[in-house]
Amino acid sequence: MARILVVDDEINLLELIKYTLEKDGHRVITAMDGKEGCRLLEREVPDLIILDVMMPKLDGLEFCRRLRSKPDTNRLPIIMVSAKGETIDHIVGLEMGADDYLSKPFSPRELASRVKANLRHLQYQRNKSPQILKVGNIVLDLDKIKTTVNEELVDLTPKEFKLLKILMSNPGKVFTREVLLDQIWGINTMIDTRTVDVHIRYIRQKIEKNPANPDYILTVRGVGYKFREI
Repeated sequence: MARILVVDDEINLLELIKYTLEKDGHRVITAMDGKEGCRLLEREVPDLIILDVMMPKLDGLEFCRRLRSKPDTNRLPIIMVSAKGETIDHIVGLEMGADDYLSKPFSPRELASRVKANLRHLQYQRNKSPQILKVGNIVLDLDKIKTTVNEELVDLTPKEFKLLKILMSNPGKVFTREVLLDQIWGINTMIDTRTVDVHIRYIRQKIEKNPANPDYILTVRGVGYKFREI
């Protein structure tokens, strides 16, 4: 079945979770604080993590934030558990990157059900064909939000990535600045259309061999931009 890391400073709950999941055939690794959990992750990346919010040395929210900042764990399913039952605590946990949230006390059956659902979603993501855009030496991985040029990673901001994705997905199609502004920043935005020009310039600097004489993102004078048809 799955490899699951459980991080919680309550020994009785830790043993209950371990027993419940091992009964379903999973291999369970346990840690009693965030720092120990981090050390275990350095040895082996599990399929799913169950993470307490309130822990000594390193709390669950910071633990979650660190996981989401690393490429090998940024898509790892995380179920947060906490004695806090306020809605705001659930929201904070989810905003920090958790996929699911359980309030203590919870039943073993509910935990097992949540684990099963998250693992099913993980399997679906792994089996799904990767979404890749490739034009010339530029590759956009739409699942991982990753851009490479000549097989070297290029650091695009989220807005730059979305803008490049729109252009690459429609080679030869001319987009006005207004249309690009609406699609990236929203139809009700008060941002000037010159923002599009600034972002296009930044993208060219990152992906073009000669930004002043671009091979890919072309200016259609008086209208907007298009991606060259290859």
